[in-house]
Amino acid sequence: MADRRLQVFHTVARLLSFTKAAESLHMTQPAVTFQIRQLEEYFNTRLFDRTHNRISLTEAGEKVYAYSERILGLYREMDNEIRTLTGEIIGVLVIGASTTVAEYLLPKLLGEFQALFPKVKLRLKVSNSMGVVHMIENNDIDVGLVESPVSNKSLVVEVCWSDELALIVPVDHELASKDTVHISELAKYPFVSREEGSGTRCVVSDYLDDNGMSMADLDLSLEFGSPEAIKNAVESGLGISIVSVSTLVKELKLNTLKAVQLDPPLQRPFSLVHQRQKFRVRAMQEFINFAHEECNARMANEAKK
Repeated sequence: MADRRLQVFHTVARLLSFTKAAESLHMTQPAVTFQIRQLEEYFNTRLFDRTHNRISLTEAGEKVYAYSERILGLYREMDNEIRTLTGEIIGVLVIGASTTVAEYLLPKLLGEFQALFPKVKLRLKVSNSMGVVHMIENNDIDVGLVESPVSNKSLVVEVCWSDELALIVPVDHELASKDTVHISELAKYPFVSREEGSGTRCVVSDYLDDNGMSMADLDLSLEFGSPEAIKNAVESGLGISIVSVSTLVKELKLNTLKAVQLDPPLQRPFSLVHQRQKFRVRAMQEFINFAHEECNARMANEAKK
């Protein structure tokens, strides 16, 4: 119902990129350009300045953007209120997730949610924890799931459950026979780490700091952008690492890696994150409620073990 030209303009203005807007809207770039040109012809003024392959809003563009925020926000509220009256839960829900959550924990959660609410269209964007927080801040996603603390006080951060991390080593490694390994022993071996911005990297760094060490004390041999790459590197004898126990089901079953508990133990929160002031469509609220129910069930099951 909302003017398509206004929706396209709002996306381009928010991202300041025709290319990124086209990707976000699942449109071609020429189609996005055409919609913007139509709106500029309607107002008889330029809404964007285009210089050196970069764009910025003109004064008129700034005003249109401010009004489009209010107009599209009111449209979403109206749509949600009417859907609520009729009992229908429908719409698009954009979820962001850090790599570990997206690869190992979210597929089951999304599948069960989709079965309950088949008319909700789910879209998933995967990044590291820092990237997910940036997407929340930029309003690119509705809700995020991250694996590291969030410092932005303007965001709502709701801890979902605690995740255990363990040291992983090759099965023939000299540490593989130990039940626990003190943190100080990590400095003796090549260490395979996640990249900067990763939630796991942030948690490991804080853990070292809390115990009188730092990342500089480790023999950082390699950095990778996913848990799978980390595990493959450790299996190949390229070093040791710290990963979530949730990612090790297959490797422990096949005995291709050994997980050793850290001393002191290391846990971290998995959290739901969203904007404090963001209007919650019914689908978003239902997902948050559903995620909390699943988290509570998971924690209850782990408590029984």
